[in-house]
Amino acid sequence: MKNELSLVVSPEEAANETRLKEIAAKQLSAQPSRITFLKILKRSVDARSRNIKINLKIEVYLDVLPPAPSDYKINYPNVSSKKPVIVVGAGPAGLFAALQLIENGMKPVVLERGKDVKSRRRDLAAINKQHIVNPHSNYCFGEGGAGTYSDGKLYTRSTKRGDVNKVLEIFVAHGADENILVEAHPHIGTNKLPKIIQAMRQSITDAGGEVHFNMHVTDLIIKNDSVKGVTCNNLAENTATEFNADQLILATGHSARDIFELLHKKNILIEGKTFAMGVRVEHPQALIDSLQYHCGISEVERKRDFLPAASYSLVHQAMGRGVYSFCMCPGGIIAPCATSPGEVVTNGWSPSKRNNPFANSGIVVTIEPEDYAKYKQYGPLAGLRYQQALEQMAWNAGGQTQTAPAQRLLDFVNSKVSATLPDVSYQPGIASAPLHSLLPPEIGKRLQIGFKEFGNKMRGYLSNDAVIVGVESRTSSPVRIPRNNETLQHPQVKGLYPCAEGAGYAGGIVSAAIDGQKCANAIAAL
Repeated sequence: MKNELSLVVSPEEAANETRLKEIAAKQLSAQPSRITFLKILKRSVDARSRNIKINLKIEVYLDVLPPAPSDYKINYPNVSSKKPVIVVGAGPAGLFAALQLIENGMKPVVLERGKDVKSRRRDLAAINKQHIVNPHSNYCFGEGGAGTYSDGKLYTRSTKRGDVNKVLEIFVAHGADENILVEAHPHIGTNKLPKIIQAMRQSITDAGGEVHFNMHVTDLIIKNDSVKGVTCNNLAENTATEFNADQLILATGHSARDIFELLHKKNILIEGKTFAMGVRVEHPQALIDSLQYHCGISEVERKRDFLPAASYSLVHQAMGRGVYSFCMCPGGIIAPCATSPGEVVTNGWSPSKRNNPFANSGIVVTIEPEDYAKYKQYGPLAGLRYQQALEQMAWNAGGQTQTAPAQRLLDFVNSKVSATLPDVSYQPGIASAPLHSLLPPEIGKRLQIGFKEFGNKMRGYLSNDAVIVGVESRTSSPVRIPRNNETLQHPQVKGLYPCAEGAGYAGGIVSAAIDGQKCANAIAAL
């Protein structure tokens, strides 16, 4: 007999299967020996008081043989001779779109400007150690997109976007730990994502799809207002290459500025939109653990045996705008995510164990069109120009390398230049800078107010042991590429499917993956 139970247990009990069986048996009025199988379906931490609890949803079998292990393997059909669909971008949206196209009996032809996931590592090392930015292969561009080397968080705030479980199960089928199906806030980890991304690519090519790296799309081939293909610069050979198809999924991510420029130049409608920018803040992880788990720092190590590195989510309205935490990375690292020379951009990621000594998070402010009114001559690209200006400011303030401008958190709030800076995880290094005055007032003043309020909500958060690092500017796209709500095609160009973060329709790995699937299904519905 199968039973589903909801349990509230201590962290120690949650980590002890024998004890869980005893608790489950008592709730079922049965002897523990009758339990033949116990599986955790969902797990979350309730740390609202010192008496921390773990909420579990479990599946229990009594007196019957245990079920066969779940098999998430997917048998994709061969589509080598089928109708091709071009997918521009091999990030989450592009890869999941490609796999869905295969399910739908179509042949994906994936074009990625960056390198494969293994070769890409050398370019990341060059950013961190030599401060050299390859504009085609970096933390944002390359196989797997920004998600590969920026954490692998798999949670979305929206349950209306689509089938979240299907996305998670596809990850598991390609090598992710089954725990991502259980945790309230599933996370793969940057250290594990590369092999998973390679396995997804293998599924695409094994099924007869194509994946081409070093293919930088430089033009769209459009005839009679319909897509006919793309022209690429083959970066490996420095030659022009043309790919032809009647449908094109544009899944280029929020940092492919040249695509926005190309569409604008070709008079293909794009629109400015609200986005967000700010800074990265980094605390010692032990401090965040002590605040969130209501214990002294000396107790943190003991609790780590049973509890994950603590995270937080903070939001405040300051001067009529939202100030909020974004992409919080417990046990993580701040990464240099510039996509062009002459700019400094920060992001964060965590390994699967989240065991680094620092916790970092973007703290960002909502940016509205009135904030970048002085760039209005650029039309729908005005927000992009504002974003670029902030990144160039950070480049200059850090010394015109990938060294980032930084300031102790309490010093920033008090408008004081930091005489010294603490150790940080950001490998290219940091330099003291007056970010309180360098950031435009619509960002800087609101951040100061927000940090003060966060200090009231989490006593100890507002500390000079914490440091802010500038700038966090790629939370979302400053441009939207419009599309029809039903067909998902661009209103002016038949066969053009703007997709995911770069088009303004997603915000993270899961939502981008789901949007890629939606575009693939829209093509199948024609």
